[in-house]
Amino acid sequence: MKKRITIVFVLLSALSYSQIDSTLFKRTEKDSSLQLNMDAVYDRPFLSYGKFPVSLGGYAEVNWQHIGTDGVSEGHQFQMRRMTLFVASTISRKIKFLSEIEFEEGGKEIAIEFASIDVEFHPLFNLRSGIIMNPIGAFNQNHDGPKWEFTDRPVSAVQLLPATWSNAGFGLFGKTYKGDWMFGYEFYLSGGFDDEIIDNDLGKTFLPVSKDNPERFTESASGRPLTTAKLAIRNKYVGEIGLSYMGGVYNTYQDDGIILDDKRRLNVFAIDYNTTIPKINTFITGEFVWIHVEVPESYTQQYGNMQHGGFIDVVQPVLQRKMFGWEDATLNLAFRLEYVDWNVGKFDETGGNIADDLWSVMPAISFRPSQQTVFRLNYRIQRQQDFLGNVPANTAGFSFGISSYF
Repeated sequence: MKKRITIVFVLLSALSYSQIDSTLFKRTEKDSSLQLNMDAVYDRPFLSYGKFPVSLGGYAEVNWQHIGTDGVSEGHQFQMRRMTLFVASTISRKIKFLSEIEFEEGGKEIAIEFASIDVEFHPLFNLRSGIIMNPIGAFNQNHDGPKWEFTDRPVSAVQLLPATWSNAGFGLFGKTYKGDWMFGYEFYLSGGFDDEIIDNDLGKTFLPVSKDNPERFTESASGRPLTTAKLAIRNKYVGEIGLSYMGGVYNTYQDDGIILDDKRRLNVFAIDYNTTIPKINTFITGEFVWIHVEVPESYTQQYGNMQHGGFIDVVQPVLQRKMFGWEDATLNLAFRLEYVDWNVGKFDETGGNIADDLWSVMPAISFRPSQQTVFRLNYRIQRQQDFLGNVPANTAGFSFGISSYF
């Protein structure tokens, strides 16, 4: 018994020592100038120990906020938004495994966001299988908190699209480059949405509710695959533009071979763009999404069949030098503009505009002691209308947060 305790103690001591002494680890990082958004899953800092076959990493986000709507506030709120763990391994030559496990709201929600086995046959032809991150837009793939100057994720990414939307599936991906140009593609077949996008207690068409269905990783509601495809082109001086599509049958139209309903589809189109303006290093990124959902004629106009929205971020470095003991620290000014319309169209009876939309602007100041850690102070100004276009609800307030890879 004492021998076993001694062995466990030695192992724990070795582990603790390996975590403290950073010289024992090899930190792998990539040149971001040669990356596409599709590379975000690998473009993360990992820690490896000697010849140990598994590499580890992750990030955490901690926030404070004081926000009110129409003068009503919940006061000071402190949030541990999420802690995410990465586990990666090179199984053998040209075969890799990578997973992303997220703990949200202090562990209230635990989800496997990504867990894939990648097999490389050729740079332009690679197989991915497992829980894949559907590449619709750019944010869904490139969502790590430390990469952004804002405490909140874009509204269009979390309340129009389901942010960190992933499903079990298979697909192909690849990329190539020549000179200053780079081209990449992804194509996946996976599980997908369900009837709750139009059958929910929110009273509107809302794609993110499908994230609450854990059975999507083992069973498709429609029995038909969700198709997701993306093309991306990057020029070293112009930036990256991506065009993506996601669509398929979403409803349970049959059960045990018995037809219950008509097949109803949803189709999502997105465009994303990012660039850095030379000399002044202004970084600009954004995406815009169009959604069409086939809603039964028996539903009221409260459930929209057309939706759109997007965001644009502008980040301007204003000071880059040694600050507070950090050798290469950066102070940034940033600005985000957002718009979402959950019900695009007009009332059949009056021809008046259907509202159910939101505008938001968010100025920000961020400080980066290194590229892996960000301190960010935001101020949100938001205006949201309901379905009938009544007097909009006005939201405003401050948020402060820290996000860092580890």
